[in-house]
Amino acid sequence: MDFTDHITPEHEAMIARQAIFFVATAAADARINLSPKGLDGTFKVLGPNRVAYLDLGGSGNETHAHLAADGRITVMMCNFEQPALILRLYGRGKPVLPQDAEWDALAAQFTLLPGTRQIFDIAVESVQTSCGWGVPVMHLDKHRETLPKYHAQQDPEVWEKKVAGRTRSIDGLPTRASDRYIAGS
Repeated sequence: MDFTDHITPEHEAMIARQAIFFVATAAADARINLSPKGLDGTFKVLGPNRVAYLDLGGSGNETHAHLAADGRITVMMCNFEQPALILRLYGRGKPVLPQDAEWDALAAQFTLLPGTRQIFDIAVESVQTSCGWGVPVMHLDKHRETLPKYHAQQDPEVWEKKVAGRTRSIDGLPTRASDRYIAGS
C-alpha cells in the first residue's frame, strides 16, 4: 500500500483507462452512500490535486447532500484488466450546479450530456494505491447509454419541474436543485 499527497502521471494514466469508478460519501446520522459511476468521459483529472465528474439526474442525490453537509469523499478505481491495481482518491468535494459562478469554467472541461444536473469538484488530499490481487480480471463489453438516452427524451419543462422538487436526500438532508435542463453538448 502506497500513499502520496497528489495524483502522479502514473495514477492519471491508470485513471484514464478506467470505465467505472465508485464514489463513497457520508454525513452524520445518515446512511453511508456508495455509488458506481461510469459514463464515458464523465471523470476528469484537472490537476495533481483536483478531479471532477459530471453527474446526471438519477434515482437520488445522496452525494450532493453528503458533500453539502460534510464535504468528505472517496473515489475508488479498480484496474479490472492487467496489471492488478486499486487506486483511491481521498478529499473534499462540492457540487457545482449550472446556476453557480464556477459552472462555466468547470463545464468547459466536459462534453455535457443530456440530463446533466451538476459537476462534483473534488480537492484531492491524498492518493492510495494497493495491489488489487483479489479483484477479478474483467473486460469492458460496452458503455451503457440508457441514462443519457432517457434524459434526451424528456420534455425540458417537465424535467425542470421534477428536478426542482427533489431537494432532500433519502435521509432528509438538503440538496440544491439544478435550475435548468441541459440537452447536452
